[in-house]
Amino acid sequence: MTMTTTKDGYATVDGGRLYYEVGGAGEPLMFMHAGFVDCRMWDDQWHALSGGNRTIRFDMRGFGKSDPASTEVSRRGELHGLLRQLDITRTTLIGCSAGGAVALDFALEHPEMVSALILVSTVPGGFEWQGEPPQYVIEMMAAIERGDVALASELQNRLWIDGPFRKPDESDPDVRRRAAEMNRHAITNGAWTVTDTNPLQPCALERLGEVGVPTLIVVGELDDPEILRAADVLQHGITGAQKVIVPSCAHLPNMERPAEFNDAVLSFLDRDL
Repeated sequence: MTMTTTKDGYATVDGGRLYYEVGGAGEPLMFMHAGFVDCRMWDDQWHALSGGNRTIRFDMRGFGKSDPASTEVSRRGELHGLLRQLDITRTTLIGCSAGGAVALDFALEHPEMVSALILVSTVPGGFEWQGEPPQYVIEMMAAIERGDVALASELQNRLWIDGPFRKPDESDPDVRRRAAEMNRHAITNGAWTVTDTNPLQPCALERLGEVGVPTLIVVGELDDPEILRAADVLQHGITGAQKVIVPSCAHLPNMERPAEFNDAVLSFLDRDL
């Protein structure tokens, strides 16, 4: 495998520093992480997807090496500011979970800047969760509020790494370890206290028909059923969208099943772009 030289740095956006990494050469491919980890969640994709692409990943405010979060942040504004500072006028966006929701909103707000979308475990803005909330959510939020980082981290892993159909000892211990390292830092930095200052209006759910770029939707077979239902909503609402269900994994299919995930993404990029 050809290894890509990575350059890293900081960009100041809206008064806060965002850590970013750039590698490869070619068409830009911007990675956006889930809302309980950081840009290291893409480690298994960083070199695998860099052939023919200029890969970029960054930590949102409150995550990883970026500045701690303030109480209000514009996530779309972070992305827009970073793209402008890197002189990127058009890119493929690949986002997971909260990062996928931001990517979708950004594509609707700035369609001229997005060439394709890869939405992983993504719930569009305006989607209404049906039934009971996922197990451990309330307990996890209470742990965060009282500063019990260890418990909050473990409960996040049970929610998103294990998912509703597995016990902790049935998940990959290395994936759990890596996720815990990232999410503990995010909890300490206040990432879960952030309010987005500029929610998209109308919401993405009401505007899926406006998405006019090739779109791939990826979801884990063992994720919460409502996440899979959201994937169906995205597929049916976005014209021509493709969907891939990755077996034997939950909310982060790219970390649990990197080979299958990378193959799906590379096939999509090769075929549609």
